[in-house]
Amino acid sequence: MKALFGVVSLLIALALVGVLASRQLKATTQAAVPSAGNAATLSTVKQQSTQVQEQVRNDIAKAVEQNTRKLDADQ
Repeated sequence: MKALFGVVSLLIALALVGVLASRQLKATTQAAVPSAGNAATLSTVKQQSTQVQEQVRNDIAKAVEQNTRKLDADQ
């Protein structure tokens, strides 16, 4: 009787792990493939990234220009 209970418990635990693993794989697969609704969000994120990069470039150019003016004024 104990052996039968042990085998049944083991099968239940194995089935539970299998169900959880398949759910996790489905969730990972769905998250990796962007849907039509996510396409707008991704383009928005891309636009935001581009804007931030342009802002950084502008700030660096402005800082270099100010430093150049300061060096010219000191000489």
